[in-house]
Amino acid sequence: MTKRLTIMGATGSVGRSALSVVRHANDTAADPAFAIEALTANTDCEGLATLAIEYNARRAVIADPAQYATLKERLSGTGIEAMSGSDALADVAQLPVDRVLAAIVGIAGLKSTYAALAAGNSVALANKESMVCAGPLLSALSRKNGAAIVPTDSEHNAIFQVLERPEDVERLILTASGGPFLATPRTKLANVTPDQACAHPNWSMGRKISVDSASFMNKALELIEASYLFDFPEARIDVLVHPQSIIHSLVAYRDGSTLAQLGTPDMQTPIAHALSWPDRRTATNVKRLNLLDISQLSFQAVDDERFPAIRLARQALNVGPSASIMMNCANEVAVAAFLAGQCRFTDISSVVEEALGLDIAQTTGSGEEFSLSDVIALDQEGRHRCHELIEGLNARSRSEAQ
Repeated sequence: MTKRLTIMGATGSVGRSALSVVRHANDTAADPAFAIEALTANTDCEGLATLAIEYNARRAVIADPAQYATLKERLSGTGIEAMSGSDALADVAQLPVDRVLAAIVGIAGLKSTYAALAAGNSVALANKESMVCAGPLLSALSRKNGAAIVPTDSEHNAIFQVLERPEDVERLILTASGGPFLATPRTKLANVTPDQACAHPNWSMGRKISVDSASFMNKALELIEASYLFDFPEARIDVLVHPQSIIHSLVAYRDGSTLAQLGTPDMQTPIAHALSWPDRRTATNVKRLNLLDISQLSFQAVDDERFPAIRLARQALNVGPSASIMMNCANEVAVAAFLAGQCRFTDISSVVEEALGLDIAQTTGSGEEFSLSDVIALDQEGRHRCHELIEGLNARSRSEAQ
């Protein structure tokens, strides 16, 4: 039976990997495995139009309204409906499909993820920031509407695959590649460049998530996401550095068993599982894992002094939902500033830590659930305060240079 999909963020690395899964599955199946209802993109109008035509999507949505006329002209005569704007993103997320792939980067993906679940659409969640900022809200919505949230990040999908009876689980264990600076002396981290931070040794990703991986902030956000997704306290979630990126996560059970999901570092594998679950697994063309080719699988503890992000995530979870929102928005603001040359790499974690100390991060206890408008308001206020923190850093740097 053909599954209908909507892919939010189709021109990004996850979106393109998902479309590769769709292409291979359709090419190798007797009947089409997947059909595309809608594809969306932020600003890549040409990329979106090309993909919409190639995959015979019914609709294509560009978030930037200024590009609507260009998209409409590009799709003229194809029968594909062109749409634009943030409201259109939410509208297509609500169209009835078998699964919505939420792959818009950052808090920008929250509204469409919420809209999909509110409409009863099952969501393949590759947008960790939505769960970090609104985990209790999205989980409640999922339960209310019977709309599954299928983890699609490689680490959370790995846990999802090997998680049997949560009541029998002792610990969840997330693995981290360590990024490009695992062996870089701490004294040299302040001077690394954006291009160096984006040069991940194992994964091909967008620039924002590549910087997050280099700072361990990606793993910190994944710890928060795992806590909300699987309803585990942070004290029962471990993080291990695993440079080979072969074991994607592990689940330790009370009988002494530890189950792991292994695979080559390719997002097509977790995406294929998330798009096809709970049905049979979809075939992919990813490189198969050959254990004889692997010289070793090594592990080490996270160095919290060099990479404090994991410690900050645990702090945020223990404070409450507003702190998780603040952590995410502080990181987004700081990473954007770093990529624009407005702050140093080491300033990212400093901004996040300082932001967690602001009054806005202390406004609720861990049991309080926010509405969507609450989350958006806190995020906007947090961004304003974090821009002030960045300006303060720059002012101090200029003063020290004089």
